Amino acid sequence: MDSLIFKPGKAFLASDSCVPPWTVVFEDEGAAGYFYACDRGHAQMEDSILDAVLVYNVSRLSDPQRDYLAAIEWSADGTRAVLYLDGNAQAIFDFSARRGYSRTNFPNFQDQANGLWSRASHEWSDAMLQSFEAEIYK
Repeated sequence: MDSLIFKPGKAFLASDSCVPPWTVVFEDEGAAGYFYACDRGHAQMEDSILDAVLVYNVSRLSDPQRDYLAAIEWSADGTRAVLYLDGNAQAIFDFSARRGYSRTNFPNFQDQANGLWSRASHEWSDAMLQSFEAEIYK
């Protein structure tokens, strides 16, 4: 598990899968925090992004001045990654299904130019999280 203690408005946490070329990135550059699914086979991060989901808007956090703990956990097979904030799952990427899930469901559609990822919404899935955690914590 990769983790980072941060204050909203400035955060960067990247985590590589044990299965190349997958990686995920949690980033907050000021107004919002996002979680990205990436193919690290590309030299530039902008070219490597397969999908992105909104995790939070800083202005809507109950206490944006306090420290938060971001943690990324991968499934054993390296195909699913979950972003936790203070121990609560916020977003999931499933590289096998080419699909992202977010508690914010934003964006609520997928329209990537490369056409490789699902065009479905990013609606949260308790079943996906339960499956993931059952595997991790068995």
